[in-house]
Amino acid sequence: MFAISLGEGAELRPIEPWQAQEFLEHVERAREYAQAWVPFTATVKDVESARKHLQTFADRQAADTGRFYGIWLDGTLVGGVLFRIFDTSVDGCEIGVWLEPSAAGRGLVNKASKVLIDWAVDERGMHRVEWLVSSRNERSKAAAERLGFTRDGVLRESFPWQGIRHDMEVWSVLAPEWRALRDAGDARDAGDAR
Repeated sequence: MFAISLGEGAELRPIEPWQAQEFLEHVERAREYAQAWVPFTATVKDVESARKHLQTFADRQAADTGRFYGIWLDGTLVGGVLFRIFDTSVDGCEIGVWLEPSAAGRGLVNKASKVLIDWAVDERGMHRVEWLVSSRNERSKAAAERLGFTRDGVLRESFPWQGIRHDMEVWSVLAPEWRALRDAGDARDAGDAR
């Protein structure tokens, strides 16, 4: 198994079905903070449902249609990033993110998302990366904007969740835009190091 350092004691690595207990414990810590936006925080309620959720993504990874990664901070699972959709037939994917409250405000979603987007664009040739978010989820919209995504539009009342029909905003970044953003960031970082 691999682990990618995100700095300051944080790592990005796959979450696999054998880690169901650890994932369940994380979901229980994240539930109140993320349940308004992250469906699995409502559906994962015991080890079996945690294992089933993780197996779904293991199957998607085997089929090359999705992936699921965790963010560990000082050895504790505190959040993650995923490709909810990964479609090589159209060179497009959708990234999703979540955290528990103890990990908020540390830039972990930003760092982990960059790793996934770099891989999708550079290694897999994805042209379009999407970020779908409820219009009510200000934190997630701000994260998409910080990453350089552009708000494409709104799918009105397209997602029924917890008794509310949410408007879903579609944000995206295209491969050439992503490379330009990354190159500009690398240039800024090099200037800061002088």
